[in-house]
Amino acid sequence: MAQHSRETTDPGRSPATLPEPAGTAVPAAHRLLSLDIVLALLALAGGLRVLYLAAPAPALPAEAANVAHAYAFGHFTSFADAGGAGASPFGWWQLSAYTMLSDAFGRSASALAAVRETMLVAGVLGAVLLWVLARRLGLTRWASAAAVLLLAASPLALGLQRLVVVEHLAAVWVLGALVLITRPGARIRHDALAAACLLAAVLTSPLALLFLPAAGWLLARRAPVRAALVAVLLNLGLGLAFGPAAGTLRPHLAAASPPSVAGWVALDPAWAVLSTVALVAALAVSALRPFAVSGLLLVAALLVPGVPDTAVLALLLPLTPLLFAAVVQAVARQRVPAHRGNPGRGPGTVLTTAVLVAVVAAGWSYGYPALRPTTDRGGPLLDAQDWLRANASGARVLVDDAGWAEFAKAGWPTGLLVPPSACATACPAADWAVFTAATTDLPGRYPALGTALADAGVTAVFGTGDRQVTVSRLGLPAADPAAPPEASARTHAGEALAASARITCTPDAVAVLRAGRADPRLIATIAALAALQPVRVAAFPAVPGEDPAGQPRRRVLLTGGEDGAAAFYAGQRDLFRPSSVTRTADGVLVTYPLFAPPGLLVPFSSP
Repeated sequence: MAQHSRETTDPGRSPATLPEPAGTAVPAAHRLLSLDIVLALLALAGGLRVLYLAAPAPALPAEAANVAHAYAFGHFTSFADAGGAGASPFGWWQLSAYTMLSDAFGRSASALAAVRETMLVAGVLGAVLLWVLARRLGLTRWASAAAVLLLAASPLALGLQRLVVVEHLAAVWVLGALVLITRPGARIRHDALAAACLLAAVLTSPLALLFLPAAGWLLARRAPVRAALVAVLLNLGLGLAFGPAAGTLRPHLAAASPPSVAGWVALDPAWAVLSTVALVAALAVSALRPFAVSGLLLVAALLVPGVPDTAVLALLLPLTPLLFAAVVQAVARQRVPAHRGNPGRGPGTVLTTAVLVAVVAAGWSYGYPALRPTTDRGGPLLDAQDWLRANASGARVLVDDAGWAEFAKAGWPTGLLVPPSACATACPAADWAVFTAATTDLPGRYPALGTALADAGVTAVFGTGDRQVTVSRLGLPAADPAAPPEASARTHAGEALAASARITCTPDAVAVLRAGRADPRLIATIAALAALQPVRVAAFPAVPGEDPAGQPRRRVLLTGGEDGAAAFYAGQRDLFRPSSVTRTADGVLVTYPLFAPPGLLVPFSSP
């Protein structure tokens, strides 16, 4: 049976590796150097991915659903996403297995960060496998290092590989299969493991099927009988997974959604140019032709309507740096003859290398700032969660896919979380709704959800732009159209309060009163307290998230006569009973619950 070698597999067959200069030895010192290079590259890849783990943009709508499914799988609960996120049960099992074994949900500030940690590990593991594959294909240490460096440090790779996309897991399985297939002296067990890795890749993402031509081509070169064995094993597994076990294992691609190819390429234009050149040029190199064919098939998939661009790029990402480094090495060896003590190193090679480095650096100079790394591991969704816990703990909440995972991780009972998919015909009763800006299309997709949100009152808003999170109160009674507007009543009452000789206010507090932004209960009780003792109002502190929603300030900080003020507010009952009266170093902080009853300032309603 033909055995794999560093040169050729069999007379008349295409070489499985790039040709190397004769007499090349691999002493122990070179092996140590290779180890040092790998460790340095892994440190770079891991460090950059940790730094950019929480980068807010670009974002991916399907990412939230994958995070929620990973949490649900790991905690043995059910979750149905809002649709469009695709399906990858095997991929979700992998995500949940890592997060459970590593306690990522317990250690991370958010569910998103916990599952993104899995992508970090997958990215580092992919860099290791890429190095091994490059060396087995005959690339030198420095060519292999260049391929891994492009994968480790490209802004495109950093932006893409932090997203929870199952195709990153599929890419690791594919690389593992190719490493096994190209192993020198591979035995039947290695081919069987390669078949298992290919099956795992396809079950993780159907796009991994496009790597089967490369794997089959490499196997057929080395041992046609073994290739037939792998094909039988793979077809048997796929037949079971897509047949009797389809309901449990069959994957489906996510719907196409932004960012597009153009959006991703903007992070690293050099990657697009060099990848295109490498894919075409690799067709002329016998050892690289199988990889080039699979790469071009992936590029062709970008032209198919409905195929998500992000998923395709996730699988292309580790392939094109390998091909580019291999093509450059092959061209350099053909154009510059190898000399003793200076193999393949000439002025042309140095100049070409300098030009390539300059092109890559120019692209990266834009891509890195565009990623905008941040140390904020929380974000608006966690702020909304904290606000709701403080004001409506234990309530039934209508949440989108992103909110479901974060609320569940925070300990909110999943039975009290209503996903949009539950509103296919009629929405279950809920008290609150929490939605991100990325899911504004959900009411159109689920008419019952649109009906439930029609009369919702926006109570708090966190974040801005694409990261904005809106908290709304459901089931509020409709406002009486005959009732006078409360805003003008608050303005008139606030102006009267600010003009009182028994009330001293800071300029900020006066501005709040005259703008009609003070809660009616605060206005009424401050006026009543002023009849008993002089009052000094230091501030009307805002509750985070409520000012952007137009809610009146429902907290006041009083200084001077603090004992009397604290006793006064602690003795209030019914409508004027505050939710908390706290003595602080700055004074007495009084906080009222949400939603003052209407009609408290009727005497001030007339213009």
